[in-house]
Amino acid sequence: MHHILQTGRFLLRSTDQTTWHKSCSSFAKMMRAVCVDVPGGPENLLLRTVPRPQPKNGEVLIKVHATALNRADLLQRRGLYPAPPGESDIIGLEVAGTVDTLGAEVKRGWKPDDRVMALLCGGGYAEYVAVPEELLMPVPSNLTLCQAAAIPEAWLTAFQLLVLIAQVKEGEVVLAHAGASGVGTAAVQLVRLFGAVPLVTAGSPEKLRMAKELGAAAGFDYKTESFAQGVHDFTGGKGADVILDCIGGKNWEQNVSCLATDGRWVLYGTMGGRTIEGDLLGKLLSKRGHLLASLLRSRSLQYKAELVEAFSRQVLPHFSDAAASLRPVIDSTFSLVDIAEAHRHMEANKNMGKIIINVIPQNQDTQ
Repeated sequence: MHHILQTGRFLLRSTDQTTWHKSCSSFAKMMRAVCVDVPGGPENLLLRTVPRPQPKNGEVLIKVHATALNRADLLQRRGLYPAPPGESDIIGLEVAGTVDTLGAEVKRGWKPDDRVMALLCGGGYAEYVAVPEELLMPVPSNLTLCQAAAIPEAWLTAFQLLVLIAQVKEGEVVLAHAGASGVGTAAVQLVRLFGAVPLVTAGSPEKLRMAKELGAAAGFDYKTESFAQGVHDFTGGKGADVILDCIGGKNWEQNVSCLATDGRWVLYGTMGGRTIEGDLLGKLLSKRGHLLASLLRSRSLQYKAELVEAFSRQVLPHFSDAAASLRPVIDSTFSLVDIAEAHRHMEANKNMGKIIINVIPQNQDTQ
């Protein structure tokens, strides 16, 4: 005679219990994630159930509470910026959440339920993501997980460009293009923190106003005025010692024009095109200018680990010091089911600061 197991609305024979437990175990290892089967527009972002990643040696599995959008996400969705070999094909370069599971050989003292934020090579648009422990940072106690999700990619990028690439010095003038973007709003604050002078470009009076509230000494509307002339006027003709440039192509002549002699022009994006026409090399040579190019996603784990360590030591305490001198800037928040609308918002260039995706609905997120 078979024994009967009652489970809510269902009755299972004892001979079926093994199958039922296997099914429950399998379901428990699944998660929701945003997938792209066919590259294209925002409508190609599909929310579905996929296997949950398992942490490898030295990795930590994070229960994701929030992630954030980056311009690279739009390129990856269109098939133009694939994940590095061996990394998750799921879009998303940063998350904030809590530690769920520790992989073997984790050595840095992370514990379940610790509030963490992390830089990723991919996998952020999901309920769980496995991350090398070297890329985790503790969330400052005064920040929510939603706020923390705005930090890793933008702030580490800005820190890398300013400190490791440009080697900015106290008193230097730094021009940051897209001053109201995630990287731009981080750069303005970091330039001030390092004792240098931030200038910005942006495409509206509202964006320029916000950048100035964050500490920009001056701002120029690239749609209505020459930013090169603005930089010359501000510096008395000397020019900018450092230019942080995510635009590329269409700005090159103004960039070289307003670059100081021996200045550093740091290219980290090509939103304004990849091709140029004209005497770039001759004009750059006459300024003895340095053209430096940098990407972060394709860097080695060791490089990223050293970057995270330096940022955690030099910058992270300033998010929670008495003056709260640094703060992530959040433009808007969307739920995971509205990911397509979030992409449309970024593509329309409407955002001032970071666009956040709440993976866990806010009424369930008590962290």
